[in-house]
Amino acid sequence: MARKKNDIFGIIGVGRFGLAVAETLLELGKDVIAIDINPQRLKPLEDTAADVFVVDEISMEAFEDAGIGGCRCAIIGVGKDIEASILAALNAKELGVERVICKVINPDHAKILKKIGVDVIFPELDTGRRLAMRLSSNVTEDIFTLTHDFSIIQVKVPQFYDGMTVLDADFRKKYGVNIIAIVKDGKVDGQIGPQTVIHGGDYLVIAGKNSGLDDLQEDFDKRTE
Repeated sequence: MARKKNDIFGIIGVGRFGLAVAETLLELGKDVIAIDINPQRLKPLEDTAADVFVVDEISMEAFEDAGIGGCRCAIIGVGKDIEASILAALNAKELGVERVICKVINPDHAKILKKIGVDVIFPELDTGRRLAMRLSSNVTEDIFTLTHDFSIIQVKVPQFYDGMTVLDADFRKKYGVNIIAIVKDGKVDGQIGPQTVIHGGDYLVIAGKNSGLDDLQEDFDKRTE
């Protein structure tokens, strides 16, 4: 069966940032294509479900050979090579990738990428937000910031929601966020539908705008007090 484009994510540049993104997506049951010019960086993904490609250079040809054009989203973590970063973003865009997210190192780098329709992320700033959110919430176990206003969080379910279905809880209507996985006893269930039952003490992996996620976490905190 051919893979659905919505489930395929391309990781270009597998440093610490790219590896963290790849491993998280794999845990959530997504298909990952990982590209790097350094085979050592790809070793942690060799025994996973990821498709890994060692390339001579970050080029259009390399992207086509790896199947980046079939990805829903490309995440570029090329690092300090701004020229290679911008070229990778352009190549992904030209191949028709719906969303391109790029790690940037300074405001000028970000400005150029935004002009071509690329979402940008400052890892250091986002790490600060991640720590602050975890420290300020009783329920938030982890947070992964994709852009300045969109994140994925993992939160513990208060007993108030025990036995509710996803439809009953209706987080999409209340907060504009979506449950993308449930973690129970260390196992991840990514097949979430309206009748999926939520249990107190489980962990929800939820994606959405930061404003909605902040409201949800505040609600969960109040119901956990």
